[in-house]
Amino acid sequence: MNLLTEVVAFAVAIGVLVVVHEFGHYSVARWCGVKILRFSIGFGRPIVQWVDRRTGTEWSIALLPLGGYVKMLDERDALRTIPAQDLPHAFNRQSVGKRIAIVSAGPIANFVLAVLLFTVVFSTGVNEPQAIVAAPPSHTAAAQAGFQGGEKIVSIISEGETKTVRSWSDLRWKLLAAAFDRGHVVLVARDGNGVYDFPLDLSRLSSKDLDDDFMVRLGLDAGGGALQVMDVEPNSAAQRAGLAAGDRLKAIDGRPVDSASTFIAYVEAHAGEPLQLQVERGTPGQTVSLTVVPVLQRGEDGKEAGRIGAALAAQVPSVEVRYGLLDSARLGARRTWDIGLYSLRMFGRMLIGQASLKNLSGPVTIADYAGKSARLGPSAFMSFLALVSISLGVLNMLPIPVLDGGHLLYYLVEAVTGKAVSDRWQMMLQRAGLACIVALSAIALFNDLARLIHF
Repeated sequence: MNLLTEVVAFAVAIGVLVVVHEFGHYSVARWCGVKILRFSIGFGRPIVQWVDRRTGTEWSIALLPLGGYVKMLDERDALRTIPAQDLPHAFNRQSVGKRIAIVSAGPIANFVLAVLLFTVVFSTGVNEPQAIVAAPPSHTAAAQAGFQGGEKIVSIISEGETKTVRSWSDLRWKLLAAAFDRGHVVLVARDGNGVYDFPLDLSRLSSKDLDDDFMVRLGLDAGGGALQVMDVEPNSAAQRAGLAAGDRLKAIDGRPVDSASTFIAYVEAHAGEPLQLQVERGTPGQTVSLTVVPVLQRGEDGKEAGRIGAALAAQVPSVEVRYGLLDSARLGARRTWDIGLYSLRMFGRMLIGQASLKNLSGPVTIADYAGKSARLGPSAFMSFLALVSISLGVLNMLPIPVLDGGHLLYYLVEAVTGKAVSDRWQMMLQRAGLACIVALSAIALFNDLARLIHF
């Protein structure tokens, strides 16, 4: 059933994104007076096709749905003889300004779609974890800032500007934007005793930290809830200690437990050592003490760490985040801008070797996340669609021949110099661009396979 969900969600996601992207090209080309020969969703042999008798455009859905294209009338197409009356409607006969508008319309359509999707998500409301901090490990920046666990973050001060924090994901996005500048921020949080400022130093974060989960590196994890044992493996350390499904973990070696990642990190670092657990069992408030000794095991990532053999589930307090329509549109545009800028920065850092190429993902990973987000509900799936739509827009705007950005580069050169890039140069650059795309696709596919088999 999960596989079917992933396949259907992936097909819907790719179909929507391709149609929106290509319709951006199509609509602006029509507005500029260019004749459209074919609008195709997918590549290869058409499985459904029809002709619009009014415009002469052939519409088709092809066998391979991973992409699409809009074929316009162009004199450079050596396979066609263009009637004289159609020459003014050829793409190559349009002004450089119109050609720039037509080519850029596809990526812009993806950005507009993302804004609309985020607007719907923000205006209809979505449940997200509250920005309550779990007890941080002692060596982290969060612990050194003074967090003890249980504080609720209400705002963040960055570069002299105070921004309200409404949820954990909201906090994460705001911190990510500040983390790229490696500066200092102040997190304003309250607990039962009052409101306090917690200065947080982001300069410790390395490029690798930003590739991975930088929140964990800072010692920030969502807390304030309960950590429940869902299952216990037979003959495991957890079973020998007396842990059972349904138990609620309250403390480990006297440290409060309200975060799965903090608990797991503590267990992993103490293989072979007896750990004292405070467990709530049955009636709320009724606790028992257990001693568990983590066993040193090799995980799926190949690293050895302490494990007890229990499946855990964190139940953190949530809040419904909902905005008015105008605020939702503004926040949707801001979120689209932030994600687009982050994607561009990440790609640039990969080019100069400051970020790992493991960040590239291919269709397998996209299908996996499409299925997971679809199972979480409409809001999660729309947020996923918006994220991929932004990524598609950014990718197509890169100045790589073959992509829209490469063609934009040609036309910008023409606009500045007054001369079109020669066919010979375009052919050479197209081959180089194709090689880049093939290389990136191969890396993305390798990363997908590596994730599947835990390479």
